[in-house]
Amino acid sequence: MRTLIKNASIVNEGKIYASDVLIEDERIKKISENIEIDTDKEIDASGKYLLPGLIDDQVHFREPGLTYKANIYSESKAAVAGGITSFMEMPNTNPQSLTQALLEEKFQIAEKTSLANFTFFMGVSNNNLDEVFKTNPKTVGALKIFMGSSTGDMLVDDKKVLEEIFEKSPMLIAVHCEDEDTIKHNTQLAIEKYGEDIPISEHPNIRSAEACYKSSSIAVELAKKYNTRLHVFHLSTEKELELFDNTIPLSEKRITAEVCIHHLWFNEDNYKEKGTHIKWNPAVKKESDRSALFKALLNDKLDVVATDHAPHTIEEKSNTYFKAPSGGPLVQHALVAMLEFYKKGKISLEKIVEKMCHNPAILFQVVERGYIKEGYYADLVLVDLDQAWQVNKDNILYKCNWSPFEGYTFSTKVSHTFVNGNLAYENGVFNESVKGKRLEFDR
Repeated sequence: MRTLIKNASIVNEGKIYASDVLIEDERIKKISENIEIDTDKEIDASGKYLLPGLIDDQVHFREPGLTYKANIYSESKAAVAGGITSFMEMPNTNPQSLTQALLEEKFQIAEKTSLANFTFFMGVSNNNLDEVFKTNPKTVGALKIFMGSSTGDMLVDDKKVLEEIFEKSPMLIAVHCEDEDTIKHNTQLAIEKYGEDIPISEHPNIRSAEACYKSSSIAVELAKKYNTRLHVFHLSTEKELELFDNTIPLSEKRITAEVCIHHLWFNEDNYKEKGTHIKWNPAVKKESDRSALFKALLNDKLDVVATDHAPHTIEEKSNTYFKAPSGGPLVQHALVAMLEFYKKGKISLEKIVEKMCHNPAILFQVVERGYIKEGYYADLVLVDLDQAWQVNKDNILYKCNWSPFEGYTFSTKVSHTFVNGNLAYENGVFNESVKGKRLEFDR
């Protein structure tokens, strides 16, 4: 199968340039200004921008066990429509991915149902280090530690366990950092003030900047002590930024960090309108935090933009503070949200590609993805920067069928998404005959 993309404006490795791209089977065969060759399909990309497929390093697709909220098929479909061609999924499903056998079961589900490329993280608990140390670094994205509250048995609060995993980890450790004792203390203070009827505006006070910093600083301290490869998920505070470095290239960093779409887009003033629909852990916090995170993204203290896509039903999210779960769906709208910042002059296209395509590939050592290069897998996204559309129930693809962006009119749109050379998405139409592949890692 040969596909030719003509007249594209390619955004890749810090440059924007006009070129054609020839795809042959799963890979990029040729990149040149004027390719004339007989192909099975030709796409005129005049006026559009061609990006590498996005790599989202943090999603919760809820399968197995929580499939009334989402599943790998439904959420990978939404991801592909949003230009995300590869995802890395978290272990807090039901059952949790705390053994190699349970981890492999998720890979088997994805091989049959995922429209995007995939990997799954091995979960760490206080009691499963024997299983953790069996993890193959070449076929599994990372180890995941919840250094803050999580479901079931996934809160790792045993200091001896943390020391051992940081000392002996065979691979990158990714962490969720919020200090549990601080959160419990703040929760008790809120109950004393409000009773059980705590307003959602208290969420950033309960899951405070102090809770985040205390936990993040412990993780960074352990990583420095043992020279562990550490990646800190979803930073949400200005204070935490002092823990990270922007003076060395990403390929040389041992400690990296990311920011998520919602912490760049929302601040605590949005709780008045959005309520529990923007309840996340870590919490959306002050405007000064949001502004500082955006600045750190531009100056390279923050290395990656991710989603932390974590769908719940609208009925669950519409509950009172304690009953409403944290998390929201984002994969379909992550790229267009970042492109809104571009349209407003806040970030360049090249920097968006760096943070959402190149850097996840570098950071996790993903094999032959994240760039537009001859010989690489043809994971590609075409975007139209002048096609407005409004998010509504009719075009939301998440199984939960809601979005924190409902009612918002984006000014850009994804028109085509290629996954391993397969045109998986074209102007609202999916080709589901070809499934995504398991990601491989050069470690």
